[in-house]
Amino acid sequence: MNISVAIVEDDKNYNNALKTIVDYQDNMTCVAQYFNGESALRKLKEQEPDVVLMDIQLQDHSGIDIVASLKEFLPDTTFIMCTTFEDDEKIFSALRAGASGYLVKGEPMEKIISAILEVSNGGAPMSFNIAKRVLQHFHETKVQVQSLSLLTPTEKEVLECLAQGLLYKEIADKKCVTIDTIKKHIGNIYRKLQVTNKVEAINKLKN
Repeated sequence: MNISVAIVEDDKNYNNALKTIVDYQDNMTCVAQYFNGESALRKLKEQEPDVVLMDIQLQDHSGIDIVASLKEFLPDTTFIMCTTFEDDEKIFSALRAGASGYLVKGEPMEKIISAILEVSNGGAPMSFNIAKRVLQHFHETKVQVQSLSLLTPTEKEVLECLAQGLLYKEIADKKCVTIDTIKKHIGNIYRKLQVTNKVEAINKLKN
């Protein structure tokens, strides 16, 4: 099986280095090089490569936006982001857009080749630090979900009222209870969610 690879990267030296290493492999061929986002958007649909190595920060487009735009037209193409960015927002935006892998520039070329092979076999290759961040995010999300599950139905209603901006008295009137009862509920909410103020509690509800 020969894997067709397209490269979208505006750094010409890096783009050419990727092409050289891909073409050196017996089971891979670089079928297209794009040095800007506009040409990739126009021509990738015709190429239908197996794998696309996509830079995130192109001079004329966001690589994430390009993946989001092309994914529906190229359902059988897998995208690997190659970038200098390691912040959570870009990582999860890229994965939500449809990227299957996320590599940080500076990785050895052998890592990129193994990532192409891995993604072709249904894997999700990531640089070590990126994988750690993804796992940490899901661990934190799981902990938050577990914390929210500790709340009683009444406590959840009170927290939702807080999120709507209602005052203690307004919540008490709505629930037909005293303000002291609402304060007691809120104290229980803070303790169960392991927070110290309203903003932190609301953030846990929203995340």
